[in-house]
Amino acid sequence: MSRSRWLARQRWRLVHWGWEAFQRAGVVTADTPAGRRFAAFGSGSMAAFPTGSVFGERWIAIGEGTLLGPLVTMSAGMVPGQDLGPSPVLRIGDRCVIGRGSHLVAHHCLEIGDDVFTGPYVYITDQNHGYADPDEPIGRQLPLNAPVRIGSGSWLGTGAVVLPGACIGRNVVVAAGSVVRGTVPDRCVVAGVPARVVRRYVPGDGWSAPSASAVAERLKDVAQSRDLQG
Repeated sequence: MSRSRWLARQRWRLVHWGWEAFQRAGVVTADTPAGRRFAAFGSGSMAAFPTGSVFGERWIAIGEGTLLGPLVTMSAGMVPGQDLGPSPVLRIGDRCVIGRGSHLVAHHCLEIGDDVFTGPYVYITDQNHGYADPDEPIGRQLPLNAPVRIGSGSWLGTGAVVLPGACIGRNVVVAAGSVVRGTVPDRCVVAGVPARVVRRYVPGDGWSAPSASAVAERLKDVAQSRDLQG
């Protein structure tokens, strides 16, 4: 082996060894300075390194045994240092897993129950831009807040978006790429934009598809959406 190839291999090994060492050393736990900034950071919980943008930790509470993947963004408030009152506005329960690159954006009330798992790049927020004035740029209008709650035991697939005011029940599956708004009942599967129930658990019957009338209503919604886009 030539000297140049040998040096290239050593550099590769050094870079990867160093990166793995940084990842291990940079993990945020309850005992680290970063972990102590949070309103609560439960025992056994950790945030992988590198993190995403994180601010407003004083108003973020994380339960026990929860794993936050790399590049997860968590924010409480519009800007760092904003006073949001005496209580946390973003709460994550016990034994949750938040996938790589996900965003949890809270201003008013965002609650995630226990044992909630998400795929990567999920976006959950309790605030959206207002657009009441048709002549004013959207970005300059006052935002609107509405509480968001995600029930224990639920799973949110890759790229799902949860909008302000959404209330997701327990043990719900949200299909990848879905956009959730409104109320979602317990023990069902939702999919689409906007998300609709495509399967539901019925005691005694198990998991079943929605009725024919519900399917017809869904097709009508899709057709109306296409008409608006066209």
